[in-house]
Amino acid sequence: MSTHAELRAHLVAAGLAGVVGTSREVSLRSYRLFAARDPRVLIGIDPEWPWEQEDLLALMAERCGVSADPRYTRGPDTIDPERTLAALDGFADRIAEAARRGAPVLFGTGHPHRLLGFYAGLADALSAAGCEVLTPAQGRSVDILTRFGLRTCRLDYARGVALVREADGGRPGCEPGLHSHSPLPVRVALDAAAERGGPLPELVVGDHGWVCGAGQLGFEAIGLADTDDPAPFVGEAQGSVSVVVPVDDAVRSAHYRPLTRYVLKRACLSQ
Repeated sequence: MSTHAELRAHLVAAGLAGVVGTSREVSLRSYRLFAARDPRVLIGIDPEWPWEQEDLLALMAERCGVSADPRYTRGPDTIDPERTLAALDGFADRIAEAARRGAPVLFGTGHPHRLLGFYAGLADALSAAGCEVLTPAQGRSVDILTRFGLRTCRLDYARGVALVREADGGRPGCEPGLHSHSPLPVRVALDAAAERGGPLPELVVGDHGWVCGAGQLGFEAIGLADTDDPAPFVGEAQGSVSVVVPVDDAVRSAHYRPLTRYVLKRACLSQ
């Protein structure tokens, strides 16, 4: 996947862009909830402007390539692969800059089953380049409010990437962690890093609450987001998130490996 054309073909063939698995109904529901300031959809972003559903639809059409037609309410959603590629280039440039500075970096994901490998490959490369990959607050409890009530989780790290697990150690088949949108884990991690006197991350790389929560606190943050997650794109529009790559975040984990290779090659970190 050394060229834009090759990666573009992979994005479409794998359902990472083009017609994606996220439905229009799910995306529009998220936009409605964000407009209503539902914290489950804000995931750490504090809206600076009165974002209404039509504003969010226009933003997502601009940043992702979803249909801007409000009359299109059912069916598959779409991501423009050219927008994915352009954002991926910006993402890679931030990774390259962190490597040049030898910056401390924090990785975190709310999609460990799908995206752990993508982030872990970047963490390995930055560590080899002399960056400290931070792992603050490992083992700490985090109380996350879900639709099923308050859930006590445990902050953990796998291959240098933060995630949350069941507090009791988890159940068979639930590894490598839990799906989560909450910004609380990144807040706990950053608080722990500050409590011990640093270092604090100069770059946070992740998704969901990891990128939104860190960006809202003033840390440089970059990550991936799907069409039903407007918060990172709002953060990008407001200037609190640096780069958001529009991509389906729920395809097979193996399909993200070419993205890792592409980012590392552009960042001159390929081994």
